[in-house]
Amino acid sequence: MIAALKGFTQQRVPVNGIQINTVTGGSGLPILLLHGWPETWWEWHHVMPLLAGLFRVVAIDLRGAGFSDCPQGGYDKATMARDAHEVMVALGHDRYAVCGHDIGGMVALPQAVIYREAITHLAVLDVPLPGWSGWEATTARLWHFGFHGSRDLPERLIHGREYDYVSAFMAERFYDHGSFDPANLEIYAKAMALPGRTRGGMEWYRTLAEDHAAALEYKKRSLEIPVLGLGGDQRFGAQMVPMLREFASNVTGGSIARCSHYVADERPDEVATALIDFLKAS
Repeated sequence: MIAALKGFTQQRVPVNGIQINTVTGGSGLPILLLHGWPETWWEWHHVMPLLAGLFRVVAIDLRGAGFSDCPQGGYDKATMARDAHEVMVALGHDRYAVCGHDIGGMVALPQAVIYREAITHLAVLDVPLPGWSGWEATTARLWHFGFHGSRDLPERLIHGREYDYVSAFMAERFYDHGSFDPANLEIYAKAMALPGRTRGGMEWYRTLAEDHAAALEYKKRSLEIPVLGLGGDQRFGAQMVPMLREFASNVTGGSIARCSHYVADERPDEVATALIDFLKAS
């Protein structure tokens, strides 16, 4: 399942008591990319070369995913944000932009709040955020939040069926199925089948009540950095800007047309262009 990207190098970086798989390339101002579930850093493999001509691009596997460690605990989003921030510091980037999709967006927001002096720009792609006023009503309608949050049950049901689960889950959240290479499903399924990784991904969901309580505190001091909110027009696109305005004062963005949840897979050119315009304009 080892996936390589031409022009980029891969290494495991020791941070916060664990090791985080890190992929780097390009030159310029640094930007950190955080993936969602059930993906790995490979989620960004179409976007990264488009950014690398202008920026130093860093993509990681979150704790519990891919080739990063999957410890017993530490899956609250503030701890995962510390992982990500310490990777950037270890690479020599004291100031950087961060972009997160899905669970990665739930990590990127506290990262921007906790490490205010380090984060220059925040981008969040297609995800309901803990702390949002619509959090409870929205997540109550998302069946997988309850399933993934159940103790032990998902691991037992998914074991040995990783490809079936990943392929069905992602297909439900695509608009343009022709835009996605089925070979990527094999990469994500094989990553999930590595020891401990299914549990690691489920742990991201099991901390969401804690994450929501923490994020309510974040709202007491609005972010002043430029913030970009993007999503598929068939998923959370219409909610992204008003949602993020509950946390930040300078928010732009909107919807990507004819697109659902996996925006970096379905519309990598549009995502890269939006990030480039966002970072260059501000």
